Amino acid sequence: MTTETKTHRFGMPATGVSQVFLIPFGVSARRAYAQVHDGKLHVRFGPMFNEQIPLANVEEAREARWPWWAGVGPRTNMRGSVALISSFGKTVKLTFKEPIRVTLFVVPVSCRTLYLSIADPEEFLKAIGKPARAAHGHAKAA
Repeated sequence: MTTETKTHRFGMPATGVSQVFLIPFGVSARRAYAQVHDGKLHVRFGPMFNEQIPLANVEEAREARWPWWAGVGPRTNMRGSVALISSFGKTVKLTFKEPIRVTLFVVPVSCRTLYLSIADPEEFLKAIGKPARAAHGHAKAA
């Protein structure tokens, strides 16, 4: 007997001017996504970020808004926040129970909070098993 697990893939769309800024990072519609499959979240943002994260480690997930002044592209504050921003506006904020080690470019970074630009935040939150909650203000820039 085989068990089929549905795969949910969510694009991280670049719109307008943000597309121009993402070209140097190798980010394109085909290489920027979040995919949920078999209890894991696979996040890819061009060649500089390609990580698998266990969904069991997601403590909280909610919609947030990314401020325009914080920019697009890969971001980190080197204190636990990482942001993969392909466009301004709706963003999802994931907070982890235990910090995870990720590689951004070639630099290993500890990540407790991950911000993602997601095409359909509500569906994404359903797919990872976290109900949509109202955003509380703007996201803090990473």
